[in-house]
Amino acid sequence: MLNKYARAFFTRVLTPFAALLIRLGVSPDAVTLAGTGGVVAGALVFYPRGEFFWGTVVITLFVFSDLVDGNMARQLGRSSRWGAFLDSTLDRVADGAIFGGLALWYAGRGDDNALCAVTIFCLASGQVVSYTKARGESIGLPVNVNGLVERAERLVISLVACGFSGLHKFGVPHIDILLPIALWIVALGSAVTLVQRVVTVRREAAEADAADRAVVQRGEGR
Repeated sequence: MLNKYARAFFTRVLTPFAALLIRLGVSPDAVTLAGTGGVVAGALVFYPRGEFFWGTVVITLFVFSDLVDGNMARQLGRSSRWGAFLDSTLDRVADGAIFGGLALWYAGRGDDNALCAVTIFCLASGQVVSYTKARGESIGLPVNVNGLVERAERLVISLVACGFSGLHKFGVPHIDILLPIALWIVALGSAVTLVQRVVTVRREAAEADAADRAVVQRGEGR
């Protein structure tokens, strides 16, 4: 849902900024690298110290690079396989840093092994969800399914909860409960999404294999 509607909205909003960067001679790859670096720094510097509000502010400023670099590439007419590969690979790095930073907090000063485990599951399941689609597509399957909690949903739920939970340090009572709730939601949603994709790949693979056998049988019957 977020990929369909929010991405289109923010793409329109960020188009003038993308055009400005092009005029300044900035390349899409440079934006991709800078954006990932900013997200990683924000997550691993602030989150392990429990600075969820400021960490989320920094991450949010850089996370939109994921839309800006693609917008720039389209305006330049330079959309390429390399750009898509780099963007997708660095997305995984950024996601790992976000959930890794939260896991470090719960493993350390946050002192909650259960939430540390849930956060690690969010990290791992997010990577596997992405892998199932990439692997399915690599063997020629469309993997035509809209998962319950995909990358956009994982980021929005987690970052919004982190940001608001950080207000606890500014005196807002009990708001820090939002982050554990969000992590459980992301964990459960990612598990459901993983099952959805595996089931879809299994069905599409069976259909493709049946179609291949039918072609062979028709060829043998001639």
